[in-house]
Amino acid sequence: MPGDSDYALRQPLPDDVLVGGNTVWSRYRQYPVFSAPWLRGRSLLFASAIGSLALVVWLAVGATLRDYAVGFLAGAHLFVAFMLMATVGPGLATLVRHRRWPRSRERVLVVAAVAIGVGLGFPVDRWASAHVEQKVLVAAGDRAPPRPELQGGERVLAYAVNGIALVVVYGLFGGGLALRAYFSEKRRWRDSVQRRELQSLRRQKQDADLRLGMLQAQVEPHFLFNTLASVRALVRQDPARAEATLDALVEHLRATIPRLRDHARLLHSTLGQQLDICRSYLEVMRLRTGARLDYAIEAAPELRARPYPPLLLITLVENAVKHGIEPKRGPGRVLVQAAIEGDALVVAVSDDGVGLRPGVGGGVGLANVREQLAMRYGDRAGLRLQGREGDGASAEIRVPLERAP
Repeated sequence: MPGDSDYALRQPLPDDVLVGGNTVWSRYRQYPVFSAPWLRGRSLLFASAIGSLALVVWLAVGATLRDYAVGFLAGAHLFVAFMLMATVGPGLATLVRHRRWPRSRERVLVVAAVAIGVGLGFPVDRWASAHVEQKVLVAAGDRAPPRPELQGGERVLAYAVNGIALVVVYGLFGGGLALRAYFSEKRRWRDSVQRRELQSLRRQKQDADLRLGMLQAQVEPHFLFNTLASVRALVRQDPARAEATLDALVEHLRATIPRLRDHARLLHSTLGQQLDICRSYLEVMRLRTGARLDYAIEAAPELRARPYPPLLLITLVENAVKHGIEPKRGPGRVLVQAAIEGDALVVAVSDDGVGLRPGVGGGVGLANVREQLAMRYGDRAGLRLQGREGDGASAEIRVPLERAP
């Protein structure tokens, strides 16, 4: 979980973490609460506001008493007292936060620092008010109005209202609102980090989907061009078999070309759809090779609806035919088997061809298969290629088992 260590106190916060916008008067809020830049900006803002109020008091008292020295004294006392009330608590809290103590300890000490500042506000205010009042009364002399005397319940009510007002004023003025922003800042920072991570994941997914589409577009033309070249040769040798091969090729293209036009469907498919593509390809190759190629596809009906990455099995089947069966003298067989092993869906393509030879297994097709598996599943999926006892080879794709939609 992100904490204080995840962002610097002297650096501005991200825009989505800020509270109260980023205007000229609240620009200090772009920094973490109770940080040195925050305290400096807040103090300058309060000094401007309190200084303006002190100037008004100076002129008003000076004009009323016709003694601007007393007016200046009243304004100066007001400025000093109000600045102490506004900065002592936040200043102590800033010292605490820059110590970088553990979060639980920091929270307690920050609250204590603000409480100390609020507590000091009362005696400071009393001192300044009494001192200014005394000077004003001396300067006013006989012109000072008599102070009204409160009786009984009026006095109690007045003290209660005054006490509540002072607590509220001292609390807000001395850092109460800042304390609230301090606690919510940690939550807002965590939310911001989560949003950025989610946006990053979405961008990575979009990039991965685009990359998958590019890789798959490399696979499909490769198969199509090889098949058309084979049909062209059949047209010269055996027109009847070439016609049957073309019919099978048309059926295969009907299953594959629409998927290339639909980007969403290109990236998602089921095992049944991929097995049908493999079956139509093998039928084309069976007709092209005559009696040399035999094939079988073994998969339980309930597995066909399972999600399965598109256009991977066809690469393995192509390799089995091209590198295993075609170089072999005599008949050959390709077997595609799908099964569940634990929490994985395993599909193996095996052949009884010439077996693994140097250079087989490092081509572009199998490299694309490995890259697609890595982008989709990370280390939870893989491709294994191995020779079989006697002749032939076997390629196995293992992917996480997903629930059928």
